[in-house]
Amino acid sequence: MGTTWSARIVDPPADCQTHVEAVLAAVIGEMSNWEAGSDISRFNRSPIGQWTRLPPAMMGVLRAGLSMARLSNGAFDPAIGGIVARWGFGPALAGGSATASVAPWTCIELNGDRARRTADVALDFSGIAKGYAVDAVAACLRSLGLPNFLVEIGGELRGEGVKPDIQPWWVDAEVPPGLHLPALRVALCGLSMASSGDYRRYRMEGDRRLSHSIDPATGAPIAEGVAAVTVLHASAMLADAWATAITVLGADRGMALATRHNLAARLILRTETGGQEYMTPTLAAMLAD
Repeated sequence: MGTTWSARIVDPPADCQTHVEAVLAAVIGEMSNWEAGSDISRFNRSPIGQWTRLPPAMMGVLRAGLSMARLSNGAFDPAIGGIVARWGFGPALAGGSATASVAPWTCIELNGDRARRTADVALDFSGIAKGYAVDAVAACLRSLGLPNFLVEIGGELRGEGVKPDIQPWWVDAEVPPGLHLPALRVALCGLSMASSGDYRRYRMEGDRRLSHSIDPATGAPIAEGVAAVTVLHASAMLADAWATAITVLGADRGMALATRHNLAARLILRTETGGQEYMTPTLAAMLAD
């Protein structure tokens, strides 16, 4: 899926890595647009209107993605793959030629364990699958009787328990290069952290920075300004999706949405004089404890 993973585990068994890699292989086999034989790729090639049975995990992520689309009024959209591909931030997809005049996520219908496309849109879980994978690896480690670990996949994290020295898993949220702001240090104990930013995947066109974050409302990269968003949540999957939605909505609408849903979130905005930090009341209260 074009990223890396790591896990710090207290007293892991000898076959621990094998178990983790099996979980990740299953996620890739179901949800990677870069794999032509994955379930998501096969779904995107299916005839419009044809019902397709999806694996339980993938269906769970799709349901979560559609729920997030409703909550964010489409700022998070799990069916934006065609638009992402047209801007060169994803693989070429068989589906996805529908225009942005219709919200792509509204063209996905569910019925039990089946789904179908009602227009030429393409699923893309890049804004939620890494978080899901973190949750899946964490569940695997718990099933092995391992209560103390820190899992990281592509910058999304989950910490449980403590380190061998009884200290919590302290992590720092990234600050975009060149923006001098205080570090956000958090103890991840039964908590997940996900971040989105314009400094990870982007390209320059002249003096304009084109972010990989696409605004479904315009069908184009988001307007310049939001440098980074970090969300803390019990679910890495939902933290991942919320970070994407807030990034797309921007400082005012994004942080208003985060505040309405009592999210612990921070946004860093690029300004002419440097970085400006926004923080939700929930995060401020968490840091004050």
